[in-house]
Amino acid sequence: MKPAPFEYYAPTSVEEALATLQSLGYDGKVLAGGQSLIPAMNFRMARPAALVDLNKVKELFYIKPTSDGGLAIGTMTRDSVVEKDPLVSERFPIVPYVVKHIAHPQIRNRGTFGGAIAHADPAAQIPALSVALQARFLVRKQGGERWVNAEDFFMGPFMTVLEPEEMLAEVVLPPMAKGSGASYQQVSRQKGGYAQAAVISVVVVDENKRCKDVRVVLFSVGETPILSQTARKILVGNVPTAEAIAEVAEKISKDEVDPGTDIHGTAEYRRHLVKVLVRRGLTEAFERAK
Repeated sequence: MKPAPFEYYAPTSVEEALATLQSLGYDGKVLAGGQSLIPAMNFRMARPAALVDLNKVKELFYIKPTSDGGLAIGTMTRDSVVEKDPLVSERFPIVPYVVKHIAHPQIRNRGTFGGAIAHADPAAQIPALSVALQARFLVRKQGGERWVNAEDFFMGPFMTVLEPEEMLAEVVLPPMAKGSGASYQQVSRQKGGYAQAAVISVVVVDENKRCKDVRVVLFSVGETPILSQTARKILVGNVPTAEAIAEVAEKISKDEVDPGTDIHGTAEYRRHLVKVLVRRGLTEAFERAK
């Protein structure tokens, strides 16, 4: 199929893009990599009246170190660039490992780090990764800007706190704490396919090998990335034994996810996957932290 008719704008600066979005209001839609939006438009699942294409806005393509040891990533930075960047690998080794599970190289060559976050697909890796790493987002509009924490950004499937005249400009990843470890676990029907269930685990241990912090984020099993509260309640302050991890996995699978049933699997099957993947992920993350 072909998309419904739309107007097309290709600004060359952030200010021009923001002015265009301001003038279009609810009619405007930002186009980043287009790897999700364009197929949706072709099937007429999305019908924006106008597209504001950011691919000529060169100031949004960057990866910069922050003074505290973190990273700032421009919203138009390609997934493949993030995947292969040595500074990303050095400071956040979990990031390229997760990114390489996104579809296939051709998709990652066009898809953008910020575009995936703004699109808010509940089955996508980068939104969940941003929550797990406690990212902060710079949201800009004409004449103003604001910062939003990742866990406050996603409102529902393909829904965020972005207003029509706003755009996501930058993603900031704070530095990993000393004693950190991370793991990514997923099950999909084929290489490069959407996960039927997936878990990102980030943990911090102290000098006595006790858990100081834990963030378990699940996706493809709810309407948004799900940050587990159960993991924190059970593990923080304690030695992460196999029994404690198994208890966390059991409770998360029963109480914290809301998977659906479709042609690829039942809700019961996805709950089972969650239990297995949480146990594997936490075990691996704590081993890496030690």
